Amino acid sequence: MRERLTDGLYGLGWTVVKRMPEPAALALGRRAADAAWRRRGAGVRRLEANLARVVPDAGEERLRELSRAGMRSYLRYWVESFRLPVWSQERIRTAFDGEGMHHVTEGLARGRGVIVALPHMGNWDLAGAWLVTALNTPFVTVAERLKPETLYDRFVAYREGLGMEVLPHTGGSLGKLARRLRGGGLVALVADRDLSASGVEVSFFGETARMPAGPAMLAQQTGALLLPAALWYDETPVMRGRVHPPVPVPETGTRAERTAAMTQVLADTFAAEIAAHPQDWHMLQRLWTADVAADRAAREGRRAA
Repeated sequence: MRERLTDGLYGLGWTVVKRMPEPAALALGRRAADAAWRRRGAGVRRLEANLARVVPDAGEERLRELSRAGMRSYLRYWVESFRLPVWSQERIRTAFDGEGMHHVTEGLARGRGVIVALPHMGNWDLAGAWLVTALNTPFVTVAERLKPETLYDRFVAYREGLGMEVLPHTGGSLGKLARRLRGGGLVALVADRDLSASGVEVSFFGETARMPAGPAMLAQQTGALLLPAALWYDETPVMRGRVHPPVPVPETGTRAERTAAMTQVLADTFAAEIAAHPQDWHMLQRLWTADVAADRAAREGRRAA
């Protein structure tokens, strides 16, 4: 029942919100964000706990301000995502302003594969639609398997409708990504949260977290450029972004050691961007290993009781 309700709510967003006048849709998103923030549910509490690592000197009042801004940013992402399918190409081309895009275009022009790795910031779907529309650059990405399956299918259809090729997170996607990269293609991956058991331990805001090994492994296997990136909002309708220079592949060490070193560079770059724009980091889940372990211990304790 809960899964069907979730699927229905997302379906409502893609049918109703996209037909609303944009000012009304954005106002609805802000009201929904403020309502969720006032309820102070598990997602908001987790966001504040995560932001406490990002802004360690923030007091309770400052964290509450950041979490409110964070929820507004998160709901702006959803309103935009629900409306993207009806945006004109001109609207998409003018909705994003990115620095360092030459790292992407020059790498592709040289026939090298390019991997853009970014954290859960801003609106990665809008950035992807901009790549397809403004740069005429198709790319492939990976989507987490969601429940119910109909919800996953909605997201795949939505992103494919924007011009992306979407692979499931499971089922041999790494090999398919490698083939695209060897052919000189572009891969975009959200890479600040590990969804597998094979993530790499990194130091992230002074504590241990796990991040996916895939971006660094693919860069080594295929010779593709690995480009960290970040997205954020300001007070305008235009989303901002930055693509950083390529992460170098270490000349020495085992593959695992090189992967760990490259993933740490990604983590450090993400941390700098998140610290600069903390309200636009949409991390409402546990990320640090200490929190993941505490959650696991609590679940085991409840089962044993």
